Amino acid sequence: MTTNRARRTARTAGLVAVAAAAALSLTACQSGGKDAAAGSEKKVSASPSTGEGGGLGGAKTSGAGTGLRTQTTAAHRSTTPAATPRTASPRTASPVRTQTLPDGSKAEIRKLGAEHYLVKIVNHGDVLGTMEANHRDAGLDANDMFILLTRDGRVQAWMGGGHEGPGTFELMGGWTAKVTKVGEDHYRARILGDAGGVSATLDANGQDAGAEVDRVYIVLSAGGVVSAHA
Repeated sequence: MTTNRARRTARTAGLVAVAAAAALSLTACQSGGKDAAAGSEKKVSASPSTGEGGGLGGAKTSGAGTGLRTQTTAAHRSTTPAATPRTASPRTASPVRTQTLPDGSKAEIRKLGAEHYLVKIVNHGDVLGTMEANHRDAGLDANDMFILLTRDGRVQAWMGGGHEGPGTFELMGGWTAKVTKVGEDHYRARILGDAGGVSATLDANGQDAGAEVDRVYIVLSAGGVVSAHA
C-alpha cells in the first residue's frame, strides 16, 4: 500500500512539472511573438516616410498606402534657359551711308530689303523727317528743299524751283506737269512728254510723292507744289 501511494505521488509530481514546463514555454512563445511584432512595427515606423535622409537621391518622400510620392529638391529642378538676345531691327541699325543735303542736314540711308530703303533726315542729332521707298520712289518737300529717294536707294535733293498747283507747269528736262486737286491734302500730277502722252503720274494723298522720269527727279507735295531737278 505504501509503495503504490509513493508511486502515485511521484507520477503526480512529474505531471505537475511537465505542466509547469509547458506553461513556461507558452509564455516564452507569447513574449517572443509580442517582441517580434513590436520589432516589425518599429521597422515600419522607421521607413523613408519620415523624410529624414531616407529618400531617393536625398529627395523627401512620403508614404501613403503602398505607393511613394517624391518631391524633387531644388538640386533636381530644371532651370529656365537664358533668353536669346534680340537682334537689332533694320530701322535702328547703322545706316548704309550718310549723305549731306543742300541745307547742311544729313540723310541717313538704311536698306530694309530689295528695293526697300529708309532715309532719316538728321540735323544736329535731331530727326527732322523720314522717307521710305518700298518698290517705288518717294518724295519729300522739306520747307522748299525737295528730296527724292529712289527704289534703289539713291538720294537726290535740291532747293527751290517749286510751282504751286493746280495748274500746268513746264519742268526741267522738257517735261510738263499737269497738277489737279483731288481733295483736301490730295493732289495729282500727270507728267507729259513732248508728244503730250502721260509718262508718269504722281499721287500725293496726305503724303508727298516723287518719281524719277528719264533721269529727271520730280517731287509733288500734298499741298500741290511740284518741283523737278535734273
